[in-house]
Amino acid sequence: MGHPAAETSSFMTDFLLKSGGVAIIDGGLATELERYGADLNDPLWSAKCLLTSPHRIRAVHLDYLEAGADIIITASYQATIQGFEAKGFSSDESESLLRKSVEIACEARDIYHDRCREGSPDSNDDGRVLKQRPILVAASIGSYGAYLADGSEYSGNYGHAITLENLKDFHRRRVQILAESGADLIAFETIPNKVEAQAYVELLEGEDIKIPAWLSFNSKDGVNVVSGDSLFDCASIAESCKNVVAVGINCTPPRFIHGLILSIKKVTTKPILIYPNSGESYDGKRKEWVQNTGISDKDFVSYVNKWCEIGAALVGGCCRTTPNTIRAIYRTLSSRSPALSSK
Repeated sequence: MGHPAAETSSFMTDFLLKSGGVAIIDGGLATELERYGADLNDPLWSAKCLLTSPHRIRAVHLDYLEAGADIIITASYQATIQGFEAKGFSSDESESLLRKSVEIACEARDIYHDRCREGSPDSNDDGRVLKQRPILVAASIGSYGAYLADGSEYSGNYGHAITLENLKDFHRRRVQILAESGADLIAFETIPNKVEAQAYVELLEGEDIKIPAWLSFNSKDGVNVVSGDSLFDCASIAESCKNVVAVGINCTPPRFIHGLILSIKKVTTKPILIYPNSGESYDGKRKEWVQNTGISDKDFVSYVNKWCEIGAALVGGCCRTTPNTIRAIYRTLSSRSPALSSK
């Protein structure tokens, strides 16, 4: 048996205590991979780098750790067995690519801890945070819509043909593999509708999954999740599952987050996690970000203290946020809480 229920329920609260009350999640992956020279024009998106350039993924994880992130999310968001098989990989090869996403993140954590031992934080003028601390590796699972790569994770509209059982069948093997891969938890991200949340919870409960998970929804109106399903209903599904150790919102414009935290608080006793995008809008048809629709790191961070005051316990960034965003969050939170600053 995996975590006994009590152990799972204290998993995140214990980690948050060690992190000084608020933990920092990393930021966007794809933009940074492109900055390192990766070409992501592919239905596999950032998962393509698991094949072609794992060193780039590791470098991005390290950048985020050195910016102050306490949790790094693996490059498996778009990595599905079905997606790899469509590219001609065998199921064994597909499964090993999923495991590889976790291995790369664990390697980055080991390298980071080595750097912390070697470098003294005091002589550190380059802005890198080299501070021994507990770091979690979260294995990312994107929605069925992410696999379709047609923007439907931003609409949650899967049509009537897709049922709860279809979704469970679609995700089952990936959840099992990532649960046994050495990750600390599973991050179900950008969940667009209620039925997919239900599928995840039933898999966690029915497949004897041994590690905890978080559920994170996305919203485009600040009221409901993107499909129009009620956030109250979605957060209630997360709340009902013992294996779920945090519930929240990602890939949503910062201006909506305040109201969404207040909504989730009405339903859940679990820690609330928030990692919005930069506020830019994504054109799913053209597969590109609409320029100049986002906010600056300075504005992004100005929200963070407020979010923490009203109940966010894990804070980071999603699409189009960078290590600079995460470093700014780290500085903001360090100045706010004596427990967080290394002095």
